[in-house]
Amino acid sequence: MADGYTFPLDENVDRTPVRFKNRYGIEIAADLYVPKNATGKLPALAVSGPFGAVKEQSSGLYANEYARRGYVALAFDPSFTGESGGDIRDVASPDINTEDYSAAVDFLGLQDIVDRERIGLQAVCGMSGMALTAAAADSRIKAVATCSMYDMSRSMSRGYKDGYTPEQRKQVVDYISRQRWTDAENGTYARGYHEVPFDTDGNMLFGDKVLPDTLPEGADPITSTFFDYYKTDRGYHPRAVNSNTEWTATTPQAFFAFPLMANIEMLAPRKALLVAGANAHSRYYAEDVQAKSPENIDLVIVPEADHCDLYDRKDFIPFDTLDEFFTKNLA
Repeated sequence: MADGYTFPLDENVDRTPVRFKNRYGIEIAADLYVPKNATGKLPALAVSGPFGAVKEQSSGLYANEYARRGYVALAFDPSFTGESGGDIRDVASPDINTEDYSAAVDFLGLQDIVDRERIGLQAVCGMSGMALTAAAADSRIKAVATCSMYDMSRSMSRGYKDGYTPEQRKQVVDYISRQRWTDAENGTYARGYHEVPFDTDGNMLFGDKVLPDTLPEGADPITSTFFDYYKTDRGYHPRAVNSNTEWTATTPQAFFAFPLMANIEMLAPRKALLVAGANAHSRYYAEDVQAKSPENIDLVIVPEADHCDLYDRKDFIPFDTLDEFFTKNLA
């Protein structure tokens, strides 16, 4: 769209660019969405994701909708991506990106219009694991909702549906480890697949873009789903990793070393709501997390929806259900 956002701003919502720092001193770029003519102390949500997206895409759309419904909503770019700080561009960290959520809570809690006892998180896709991890370690976060969740540490270190063999896991670790020497020698940071694939003969594949510039004939359904969002007018953004390039090749190393959600039981008695598309290739992530803690984590399956339908398709995103969840759990 002409203003750089992939969705229209609701006429009843004000949007203001803001900046704040996380505890590592990295400046986080965000947009603050507030209902027009709002008064009193409102519930608030920090919103981010998908992994490799920017605040002008899905997270902004969610924040816009929540503000329309009476929340203060903060859509932010994680460290090292979009307009946020970090000298090395397009690198991810399970620790720092989890911290970004707590830093967003810091910021929201300082706003006069926010009730700091009613702050929650809304995450989309690959930032969901970080949101759940942040909530488990930060009691100020009263509730968490995710849509199309990915556990990026599981994805990077074990492959799709845990498909890596033990030997393949070792191959990926060796590749990433040796890439560090190459980067150090060159003084640059090479790009490479953040989820390293293998061909049918067991050979590791390499590339410097998440998605191809043109969709090849006979592309697999997962690639087609992501392409339809990130590489078309529907969701393309020039600052989004997934629309243009790839993460740094060594990004997966930290996700091998530090698995997300290792202490998910610390979330209780606070609640989480996980929303997944019935046809989403990522559905198993939400199902497996919910099965670990059914007493305080609920699961909603959206009929006929695929993974990216929950990025921006308002006819699929169950905003009424999400609103009801936060109304109850941010009370």
